[in-house]
Amino acid sequence: MAESSPISTPEPTPPTQLVPANSATRALNVLGDRWILMILYLAFQRVRRFDEFQARIGLARSLLIDRLRRLQTAGILHKVLYQERPKREEYHLTEMGLDLYSLALMIIRWEKRWFYDPANPAHRLKHKCGKDFTPEFRCGHCGELVSPGDVYVEDGPGAGFEPSQPPRAQRRSTVPAGALNQGGPMLDRAFQVLGDRWTSHVIASAFLGLRRFNEFQERLGVAPNILSDRLTRLVEIGVLRRELYQQRPERWEYRLTDTGRDLYPLIAELIRWGDRWLADGKGPPLITYHRTCGHRLDAKITCDQCGEIADVFNVTPAEPGAD
Repeated sequence: MAESSPISTPEPTPPTQLVPANSATRALNVLGDRWILMILYLAFQRVRRFDEFQARIGLARSLLIDRLRRLQTAGILHKVLYQERPKREEYHLTEMGLDLYSLALMIIRWEKRWFYDPANPAHRLKHKCGKDFTPEFRCGHCGELVSPGDVYVEDGPGAGFEPSQPPRAQRRSTVPAGALNQGGPMLDRAFQVLGDRWTSHVIASAFLGLRRFNEFQERLGVAPNILSDRLTRLVEIGVLRRELYQQRPERWEYRLTDTGRDLYPLIAELIRWGDRWLADGKGPPLITYHRTCGHRLDAKITCDQCGEIADVFNVTPAEPGAD
């Protein structure tokens, strides 16, 4: 008689950890992926067809299919038939997708301010006023520029707890930038920060005042090895700095640098988008107020040259190679 194979008993599934509800966290669970950010970057440049995305990004066909499917499932892209025989479809941004443009402007703003590259068309945006400009993040009520020290938050109607997100199959992308972006320069630094879900979760949590390893772990429900890796990475790229707060044994805090603090408009736009599209009817978990005027923050993105609103309908990037 043949020897029977040993039966392996699967490890029990750990109980799901509950974490505080947060709209930035919900948004990053959808958007916190390097490839998805690249697809959206190109979609705002009116790239719509599969072969165009593949040529510009240099992404394997199977991965591109997966990310396009995710964006459709989330409601950010939808297919539109442009040829019947043979059947050909292209990918268009939905209203939900178009509403991400203000986030895209804040990503461009941050990278342009800290890692300016004149060869990158995204760093040379042109507003309808005819001038190259840098987007500004202002209070919609009083018109003042908004920084993280200018705001405070209170619990909203959607406050509470929800299950933490399970780990994804893929790990943090370690593909060198030189192997990507075959169609021209993109937003490499910003994609390093936002193109990994846990990295961007750590940044969003830092704006809520978290500084210590156990605080991040408790709030995010993230495995210690993953958290350690992401904190180290954020220190390396200059978004966080380590400060010793206890010598025996050594204990460290992680604080936002000036570069990191300047990510606030980006995080605020993630929260706004998550409040609008991912709140499931419960309302925002947190409400942000502008200290300067005392009103609830309802931000607007403006041109730094003429002061008028900047949006998807009145902004264009410079042509590649243009002076």
